[in-house]
Amino acid sequence: MADQTDQPRSGTVAQGNAYSAARAAAAALRPRLAESPRVAIVLGTGLGGLAEDIASARRIAYAEIPGFPQSTVQGHAGQLVLGRFAGVPVAALQGRFHLYEGYTPGQVVLPVRVLGLLGARILIVTNAAGGLRSSFQAGDLMLIRDHIGIPNLAGMNPLVGPNDEQMGTRFPAMTHAYDAQLREHAHVAAGEQRIVLHEGIYVMVSGPTFETPAELRYLRGMGGDAVGMSTVPEVVAAVHMGLRVLAISCITNVALPDAPHAPDEADVVPEPSHAEVIATAQSAGVRLATLIAAILARLARDVA
Repeated sequence: MADQTDQPRSGTVAQGNAYSAARAAAAALRPRLAESPRVAIVLGTGLGGLAEDIASARRIAYAEIPGFPQSTVQGHAGQLVLGRFAGVPVAALQGRFHLYEGYTPGQVVLPVRVLGLLGARILIVTNAAGGLRSSFQAGDLMLIRDHIGIPNLAGMNPLVGPNDEQMGTRFPAMTHAYDAQLREHAHVAAGEQRIVLHEGIYVMVSGPTFETPAELRYLRGMGGDAVGMSTVPEVVAAVHMGLRVLAISCITNVALPDAPHAPDEADVVPEPSHAEVIATAQSAGVRLATLIAAILARLARDVA
């Protein structure tokens, strides 16, 4: 990946102004809405193809939205797509932001806050992740039932700083961050579509380096099933605002296959690449879009 330190940071906001920035962006977008979105969708690396299936789509470049950061990573188109998917009013973020791009946690979650202010009550978040379970195969889909946010635990939580009580409580519980009813809908929809859907725990690291073999074993030892560089900040912000959350990882590579513990153990761990992540995610994108459409069809009455 190219060095991102020289990329422009137009439209970025200070962490302490994150709430007011979200309100300003929502106010700017509101006149451009044909209808309020009921479901917000975050499309991860290589998974932006789903946006092409949104009916009556209206595309707004992030550069046109006040305060929005700019996507700097390959595989993230950098636009908001408004319309209907499976008959449900949606707003899809075709490209997300990451801590490793130099953005603060407050900037990373600004788009989710904006969509919540515009009316979204459910967040569906997707990502590309490395598999820590040796039974995974590239292209598998994993429903997230819980997470371990290592940057969060180290103080990079998007809620650090002044709290806006109109957005949410100072100390939100993350016990049920991933809505059980939505997960049940996902499993039923996957069965109807004959899509294999695993379930597990997602570990977030900051990136942008891929993990060492020792780090991968550590993450699996702490209970992780997949590892990636996103998602957790957005989930925290959504739960803070009272949104229901569903999250799905596309397993783009098996980051830690089973291997004997030996002095040269690093040699048995395949070396990942961003190109591999994008290619695998794009290949699995059709199944992911089919699954999300089936989930929304089940939810259509609830979110109308």
